[in-house]
Amino acid sequence: MYTRLNRAQPYALGLFRIVVGLLFACHGAASLFGVLGGAMGGGSIPAGTWPGWYAALIQLVGGTLIVLGLGTRIAAFVASGSMAYAYFKVHQPEALFPLQNGGEPSAVFCWVFLLLVFTGPGSLALDLLFARRSVEPGEDRAREQAPAVAA
Repeated sequence: MYTRLNRAQPYALGLFRIVVGLLFACHGAASLFGVLGGAMGGGSIPAGTWPGWYAALIQLVGGTLIVLGLGTRIAAFVASGSMAYAYFKVHQPEALFPLQNGGEPSAVFCWVFLLLVFTGPGSLALDLLFARRSVEPGEDRAREQAPAVAA
């Protein structure tokens, strides 16, 4: 049974990445363009406003890259850092625990994206497509994946 689950792991991770990235991108689109309920239920954030506009831009661009699986680890690292900043600068000064300070989404997104930094994109990612193309035709993939031996 576990063998079947292990074979499905890259696909589950890929779907996880897509869903979380889409949710994150939707937050950015709502803040930047006033769609999906807009910033805090009303319009959009004025361009260049610190830190809200920049956070929304990171959410939209980073979330889109994560959905596509393009530069996933880097995009997830930046997204995780932005959510850590949001938690510690905006929410944590209000109260210690996320449940008390309204910082649950920031905390969860921060840890989810940090996990993606270490796990990678899973399957269904453009990163994998580009990685396959970088291997020369006829080149031995096993040799490429084998650890280098010092001479």
